[in-house]
Amino acid sequence: MVYQKDLELHRNWAELMSNLKERIGQRPRDLNHVLYLIGIQELGKGMRDFSKEEKQDLMHIATCRLLATQGFYSLEGIDEDGWPHWKKTKQIPKLNLSDQEVLLKKCALDYFDEEF
Repeated sequence: MVYQKDLELHRNWAELMSNLKERIGQRPRDLNHVLYLIGIQELGKGMRDFSKEEKQDLMHIATCRLLATQGFYSLEGIDEDGWPHWKKTKQIPKLNLSDQEVLLKKCALDYFDEEF
């Protein structure tokens, strides 16, 4: 059985993917690609080639930024290279992978509503 909230999330996510395709010229593949794009936006240095480690760091920045809206993280500061650092402010509840994805998608939708 599909719930109305699931349909609404799916519809809103599909709309975001279409909007991002118009903005960046390609449709993001998945949530990880969206996190990468948010990380680049939060870093504020524009698009360039990033190392594998930097890509992981960008996705971490995005995850922290998104979960900060739920009170789980707060911005600790920016290092000398301009990279933001976050600290955990409260324990994140144990969620299965599906629920983690739903939480991050909802936060990402809110992020793009606020930022753009």
